[in-house]
Amino acid sequence: MKLLLIEDDKKIVSFLKRGLNEDGFKLDIAQNAEDGEYLAIQNNYDVIILDWMLPDGDGLEILQKIRKEKSTPIIMLTAKDKLKDKLSGLRNGADDYITKPFEYDELVARIEVLYRRNFTTSNIVKLQDLKIDLTNKIVTKNNSQIKLTKKEYELFVFLLKNKNNFISTDMIENDLWNNEKYINSNVISVTIYHLRQKIGKDIIKSSKGFGYKIEV
Repeated sequence: MKLLLIEDDKKIVSFLKRGLNEDGFKLDIAQNAEDGEYLAIQNNYDVIILDWMLPDGDGLEILQKIRKEKSTPIIMLTAKDKLKDKLSGLRNGADDYITKPFEYDELVARIEVLYRRNFTTSNIVKLQDLKIDLTNKIVTKNNSQIKLTKKEYELFVFLLKNKNNFISTDMIENDLWNNEKYINSNVISVTIYHLRQKIGKDIIKSSKGFGYKIEV
C-alpha cells in the first residue's frame, strides 16, 4: 500500500516513517503544503495523511485542491479537535479525521479500512498487463479473458486488497477456507501455483515463513 504523509512535525514524521515502513507500507513524505499538493496530484496513492496546519499553507485548502483532481482517500491528522473543525474537514472532502495526540495502531487501522473501502468501490483494477473487473469478476490479460476457478479468483482479489504486504497461509486459510473443516495442507500452495500459471509467474511473490504478496 502506498501512502503520502503531508506533515511538518519532525517527531511525528520520524515516528510514522519508522512504524509504517516496518509494517510494509510504502511512504512518501512532504513537510510543506507546496510539496504535498504537488505529490498528491502528480502521483497515485492508496491513502493520504494530511496535517491541517502547515508552515506555508492551510491543509484544508490543500484538501480542496486535491479533491478537484483526485478521489484518493484522505485522513486529516491534526491538533484541531473542536467539533466545528472536524465537520469542516469532513465536509470539504476528508474521508476520516484523527486528532493529535493519536495512537499509531488506530491510525493504521483507519488507513486499512479506507483502503479496503476504496478498493471495493473501484470497479476496475489494473495490474501490469492484467485488468480485474470486480463487478463482473472477470480477469483479462492483454484483453483476453483468463478463466479462473472461484478460489483462484478469491485468492487473487484477497492478495490485491492487501498488496505490498505479505499474507500468511494461516490468514489466507482463515479468510477463504474458514467454513471448510478439512482442507489439504497443500491446497493453498497448489492454488497459488495454478494462479501463477494463468496470470503470470512474477505477479505473486513468496517468502518462506512470511507468505505471499502482490507488489506494486
